[in-house]
Formats: sequence, C-alpha cells, structure tokens
Amino acid sequence: MKLGFNLLLWSTFITDEHLPIIERLKATGYDGVEIPLFEGTPDHYEKLGRHIKALGLGVTGIGVMPGGGKSAVSADKAERDAGLEHIKWIIDCTAALGGDLAAGPLHQPLGQFSGAGATDDEKQRVAEVHKAAAQYAARSNIKLSVEPLNRFECYFLNTAAQAAALVKAVDEPNYGYLYDTFHFNIEENSMVEVIPATISQINHVHISENNRGAPGAGHIAFQPVFDALKDAGYDGWMTVEAFGSALPDLAAATKIWRPLFERPEQVYEGGYKLMREGWDRA
Repeated sequence: MKLGFNLLLWSTFITDEHLPIIERLKATGYDGVEIPLFEGTPDHYEKLGRHIKALGLGVTGIGVMPGGGKSAVSADKAERDAGLEHIKWIIDCTAALGGDLAAGPLHQPLGQFSGAGATDDEKQRVAEVHKAAAQYAARSNIKLSVEPLNRFECYFLNTAAQAAALVKAVDEPNYGYLYDTFHFNIEENSMVEVIPATISQINHVHISENNRGAPGAGHIAFQPVFDALKDAGYDGWMTVEAFGSALPDLAAATKIWRPLFERPEQVYEGGYKLMREGWDRA
C-alpha cells in the first residue's frame, strides 16, 4: 500500500512553483503525489515528473470530463470521440509524469443532469469509450480508475455497485474504479460493506472527510475502512483528497463556501498520520 496526496488542495495546474510543497509532502512521509490534469501539455508534465522522480516519489494523475463537446456518456458520437481523445490526453500526461494510474470521473461532465438515472444505452456507450481508453492506457502500463460521484455532482455513476458493473462491462485488466470516502459517505448504506463486495474492481482509493476538509476532523469513521481494505488485500494507492477555499474557481466547483481548516499542514500532516497509523492498526 502506498500513501499519496492530491495537489488539488493548492491548484488545478501544478508548476515549478509548487515544488516546495511537493518537497514538504515527501518530508512528511508520503510515497507519492496526485497531479491534477486540467490543462497543459505532456512536455510540461514530463519536466515536472523528472523533479518528482528525483525526490523519490511516485505519481498518479487525476482529471475530469470538461464538457464543451467532450463526454463519454453523450448520444452524439462526435462528443464521445472527443471525450475519448480527452481521456487519452490525460493518459499521455500521466505517462509523461512517469505515473502508474490515471483517475477521475471520466464518464460525464460535472453538474450535468438528465433528470433520471443512467440508461442502458448510456452505460453501453461509456463502457465502449472506456474500453478503448483502457486499451490505450495499457500501452503505457497505466491503470485507469473511474470515479463514482455523489448524486449532487453527477447522475451516471454514484454507487460502488454501479461502478463495479461498469468495470465488469469494460473488462480490461488495467481498468477499475476509485473508492472515495467522501462520495460513498453520501451514497452507500455502508461504505465499509461495499469494500469486500467490490474489491476485485477497486484499483484506487481516496481518503476524504465528510466536508472535504482535513481527514480525521469530521465524522467519517476511517478505521473500519482501513480494516476492510487491508482484510480484502488492497495494495494500491491510498490518497488524501481535500479542498480549500483559496482558489475561487475550484472552491466554486467543489462548493467550498467557508474555511475548512486553518493551515494546509493540518490537512497533509494529519492525513498522513491518520492513514499511516490506521493502516498499521488494521
């Protein structure tokens, strides 16, 4: 098991100015960092990846479907094709970083709703797009991890059962789903019971508090999650994902309207302690 930290706490575009932050994460004890892939080129991320590798850290990538004619769920083939190209760009940037996994809600743009749940046709369309994306990712030895989101952010993929079914439909060895404690705290009757039930489909984990602030400061019981993951044999990344109010656009997208912590150190130092000690106890 490897401990990571998602740099969305600071920015959607990581540059050399963020290297001191990455160095502090290394000093804290993290095994790697998760880099937001919202803009930029593979050349930019190749340079950034060299710095990260020199620190002895691993790396994963995280992205979203941006809309604007790019969507894996759309009935319009041109939009699905554009969505596939966008996922390939995320994969290319992850490969340039030297990463081993690209993750995110790579199914539909955030905040778009149909007024109903996912249809069978939509499920088939996304499975076809993601199968092609997973096969493309395999060329670079990268795993693809699709993220279910809560019902207030998307309609296509909300639960562990839905995510596991999509993984089975895609049927590629490097394709799985991202288990996120924030979203499953909302959607699942038991966020612990879904772990053994879908462990064969889980290939990435986000540790996120109920309010998306500092892990351990809210009401999520993380120890049973660590226990269940360890008992099930999970051995991938376990990455802290938290958000603040410093970036107006990101705060608006994540609905962070108030400060959730006093200092970022509370998030990354507390998150590391929570995961390291919790995993050791499991």
